[in-house]
Amino acid sequence: MQTKGQTAMATKASELEPGTLRHQALLTAQKFKSSWVELGALLVKVRSQNSWEGWGFATFEDYCAKELRIKRQTALKLTNSYAFLAKHEKTLLEGEREKSAPAPEVPAFEVVSVLAGAEERGQLSEKDYKDLRERIWSEDEKPSQLAREIAERYPAPPKPPPPAELALRRLAQAARRLAGELRACKKVPDAVASRAEALADDVEEIASQN
Repeated sequence: MQTKGQTAMATKASELEPGTLRHQALLTAQKFKSSWVELGALLVKVRSQNSWEGWGFATFEDYCAKELRIKRQTALKLTNSYAFLAKHEKTLLEGEREKSAPAPEVPAFEVVSVLAGAEERGQLSEKDYKDLRERIWSEDEKPSQLAREIAERYPAPPKPPPPAELALRRLAQAARRLAGELRACKKVPDAVASRAEALADDVEEIASQN
């Protein structure tokens, strides 16, 4: 069974000329997990050529989200991971090996994505990668476990807290949502629901002042 997203992509692909970059990107996106390197290469090409503009999308991220059903962060991870392999494992990629040679196995996307992120942050050295390289292709290693281990070894910095104004707006929305759910629940006394509504009013007022 196909998901709605897969069905939408298949329908769109049937409307495009076979062999075009846009058609190829759609087909590859549908088999993302089994061919992430190919998809990463295509996304790099689409972005570098600004092809998404001619296809009617406002940004590269907009194209990925609306046509390929790929979130912005996933698209970034795909392009960064492909760039990582292009730097460290050129012989794996199309165009860098003889066409008659069979397509080689590639490391799991989740592993390469973590490695690419660590290198981008300046945490992963060339020596570090060489030390890890054998494990990346080992059949005894579970990709999810290896990715988790690498992420713990090279942790990403914590995300900065949201601006106070944004935090207040989120709190106001949460307070109003809670008040509405309490009012809708028949087992909640009116007095409790009213206090929640009053609290939501107070938080919304504070948020509006900021």
